[in-house]
Parts: sequence; C-alpha cells; structure tokens
Amino acid sequence: MDTIFLNDLRVETIVGVLDWERQMPQTVSIDLEMAADIQAAAAADALEATLDYKAVSTRIVSLVKESQFKLVETMAEAIAQTIMSEFSVPWVRVQVHKPWAISAARDVGVCIERGER
Repeated sequence: MDTIFLNDLRVETIVGVLDWERQMPQTVSIDLEMAADIQAAAAADALEATLDYKAVSTRIVSLVKESQFKLVETMAEAIAQTIMSEFSVPWVRVQVHKPWAISAARDVGVCIERGER
C-alpha cells in the first residue's frame, strides 16, 4: 500500500477548554498520511484514479472550521473518521498540532492511527 500525505494544513478554529480558548480562534496545524493504492493512477496519469488530496484538504478545513472541539484528541478522531468514511481510505495517521498551547513549548498535539494498512 502506498501513502499520500499532506503536511501543515493550517486551520483557524475554536479549540480548547479554557474560557479564553472558547472565545478566540487559534491556528492548528494538521498532518495527514493516508493509505492508497496509486498504481492505477500512475499508470493512467489520471486524478480520478487516486485519492484527491485537494478534496481531502477542503473537507478537513471545513470540518475543523465548523466545529468547536474542546480537545485536539476529539478533533483528530473526527478527522480520521471523516477521511476513512468519506474517501474510502483504509488507514490514516492524523497529527494535530496546537502551537504555543504551553508557553514553554513551541508545539503540542496528538498523533493517532486508525484502520488497517
């Protein structure tokens, strides 16, 4: 199985449990790795034969912008389930970064894997 990836997809959204976090949008960064068989697409040189990462990114930006998750864990799970169900992806790795959530750290976040590779 091959992997299609998308790194540093930035989305402004409401995320967090603190009062100020529920009031002010923050930027999260999302990294995706998705299992896909790209042999047919490579042979045909045809977008319709592969996983359209632009369509995936558009859907995930919409999902995250429209939601107001308290936890990045919940956000990551929703992203994984959306990709697997709407794009027929058998395996996905999702990393959600919440930069500067802790003043002494440049970045915090979660990484989850769902499905079978």
